Amino acid sequence: MRRTTSSIRVAASVDELVRGATERAPVKAGDSLSGCGFERVVVAGAPHLVKYLCVDDDWIMRATGDAGCRQRLLWRSALVEALPDSLDHTVVGVADYRTPRGRAGLAVLMRDEGRWFVPAGGAPLADAQHLRFLDHMAELHAAFWGWRDDIGLMPFSHTYTFLTPVTTALESMRGGADPVPPLIAPGWARFSQAAPAAAGVLLGLLADPSALLVALARTPSTLIHSDWKLGNLGSHPDGRTILVDWDRVTEGPGCADLAWYLAVNCDRIAFPKEVAIEAYRRGLEVRGIETEPWWDRQLTLALLGALLQLGWAKASGDAAELAWWEARALAATRFLS
Repeated sequence: MRRTTSSIRVAASVDELVRGATERAPVKAGDSLSGCGFERVVVAGAPHLVKYLCVDDDWIMRATGDAGCRQRLLWRSALVEALPDSLDHTVVGVADYRTPRGRAGLAVLMRDEGRWFVPAGGAPLADAQHLRFLDHMAELHAAFWGWRDDIGLMPFSHTYTFLTPVTTALESMRGGADPVPPLIAPGWARFSQAAPAAAGVLLGLLADPSALLVALARTPSTLIHSDWKLGNLGSHPDGRTILVDWDRVTEGPGCADLAWYLAVNCDRIAFPKEVAIEAYRRGLEVRGIETEPWWDRQLTLALLGALLQLGWAKASGDAAELAWWEARALAATRFLS
């Protein structure tokens, strides 16, 4: 039986959270691009990481309107206990803290499972590991099929608004030094030149994604993680999937997770995207989710949504990759009216 409250320890302070630590040192997390601070600690002889979440430091929190740190709600909720056993979020405790400027933040204590994470680099990942990730993604979605957010996590609409030229402008105004925001607006300018047909669809949605959101709302929803990038993923020897960075958890269409996976990890997937798509669909169906009534609509719209998120990054990449996404974006227009 699942617990009705979270098993994540809630400490009164950071000192209490890491009480008994024999080592503490600041560290840079290799794949983190958000701006958060990290500390490596050794607790009871085991390596851990503390991630310090605060809107002052994290441009993604700012861009998604996360002024109150939504993970504070997530890790204290019973939702954590309903996650499939195939997923390891690594979180063991949390504590509120204050920055030197007096801003409220959240410290998240995680087991350091670095040795099991997907290795950094651009080499394609083994097909079997990709397929296992996609199966566990489907398992997560099936477990929460029809779920409604009653704890106040990220609104799904923010999925399609945080990687726009507005973010570039706002971060520039505040003098931010994070590497990603300055790339977004110029990337979209290049996209308009590289894929003019798709740009005719996407540039309007960048300013107002409501047509896409309304169309997706006509399809089933579930709990989605929103950032199944390989830098957040790993595999335990027993086959469980490590999945970290739960900052953009939201109620939304499962295919949005699938589409992001295909878009953000494209350089390291050796098999055709259609193979991944069918593997995810099969993972839903073997868990009792009937896909026929809604599949084409949700998948097509979600692929458009992924390009709405990452088109700026694909404009200077592989031409065949961009052409694949452009064709999917144009195919989605029939569902937007």
